[in-house]
Amino acid sequence: MTTEYSGSGDPVRSMELLWGGRATGTAGPRRGPRPRLTVEGITRAAVEVADAEGLTALSMRHVAERLGVAAMSLYTYVPGKAELLDLMLDSVSGETARPGQVAGGWRGRLEQVARENWALYRRHPWLVHMAAARPGLGPNMLAKYDYELGAVEGIGLTDVEMDSVLTLVLGHVTGAARGLVDAQEAERRTGMTDLQWWEAHAPLLEKVFDAERHPTAARVGAAAGAAHEAAYDPEYAFEFGLRRVLDGIGVLIGSRA
Repeated sequence: MTTEYSGSGDPVRSMELLWGGRATGTAGPRRGPRPRLTVEGITRAAVEVADAEGLTALSMRHVAERLGVAAMSLYTYVPGKAELLDLMLDSVSGETARPGQVAGGWRGRLEQVARENWALYRRHPWLVHMAAARPGLGPNMLAKYDYELGAVEGIGLTDVEMDSVLTLVLGHVTGAARGLVDAQEAERRTGMTDLQWWEAHAPLLEKVFDAERHPTAARVGAAAGAAHEAAYDPEYAFEFGLRRVLDGIGVLIGSRA
């Protein structure tokens, strides 16, 4: 699966589109007849394409087909795929729930953040193939970042540590989501569930694998396989890892008490 990169388009055009011209001082009412298309509608159609078929299927032509228009008509509103990706990323970033009160203190708040992002990846699996080392700077992404930082506000961490704790939690979610998407993609491509795949390969593995030579791998692999009915359970990995990550953050916070 090809990785796409956010923030790789024309920065001026991307900021104009994300902020409606406020970032470049070009905001204002448009004159003339109401346009047939809107940036919001184009973005929504692009998200629908990516949800259904993945980022490899995403193109200006494909989005235009979904909207029932000629591909060239999209370029009046969005200059290209790179800027469209920024719009898509910002759009779905507005979906996470942001309750004002969450029970359980900092741990409950971080868990809520993690679960909302986990759910976001499940709704939009293509997000795992979006590299955001240069994150989009749209209103939804910035509002999401501000809210999520609130989970660790006022608990004794420095500003840099607050950012790092949030990065740690979200990094765990992304890794678990990538495992989930990979498992789903493997089943889709092969037509076999993990259990069916292992049932087909186990007899072959038994002929070449020496359990006496690798006793730990034999014991642990058998236990994990029996528990998960697969070599890997993304849901279990997410839950187990989240608890361990929060435990580690608790040690850091406790050291500041």
